[in-house]
Amino acid sequence: MMKEKSASGILGTSIEKLRELVDVSTIIGDPIELDGTKVIPVSKVHYGFASGGSDFPSKNNQELFGGGGGAAVTITPVAFLTVCAGEVSIKYVSTSESSVERVIGMLPEVVNKLTETVDKLISSKKGGSETPDAKA
Repeated sequence: MMKEKSASGILGTSIEKLRELVDVSTIIGDPIELDGTKVIPVSKVHYGFASGGSDFPSKNNQELFGGGGGAAVTITPVAFLTVCAGEVSIKYVSTSESSVERVIGMLPEVVNKLTETVDKLISSKKGGSETPDAKA
């Protein structure tokens, strides 16, 4: 089998190999039977690839080519579908959040606290130096 010696050939080969790795059964796994309950794994798949190359001019050989390619696949379990006595349910896999995800999740709470604090400061300035707690 002769491989095409070009950047497009490397890219084509990378995509071909990726297709072999990632298919529908990677995302929705094969059902597993456990005590009358079917468990179907569901995954999230991230993939990427890159390739490149260059022709090198030469007096001796006009077909000198250098190049390379690569691919990466990440498969993360997300949930399991369970089928028991005709009832279908989904069980989510809890994943630990990164620091960035936690900060983004906390933003609404931080904004609410800041808004409350600013509102209290504005209302205390409108009422003069006397605060509602200082009244007798």
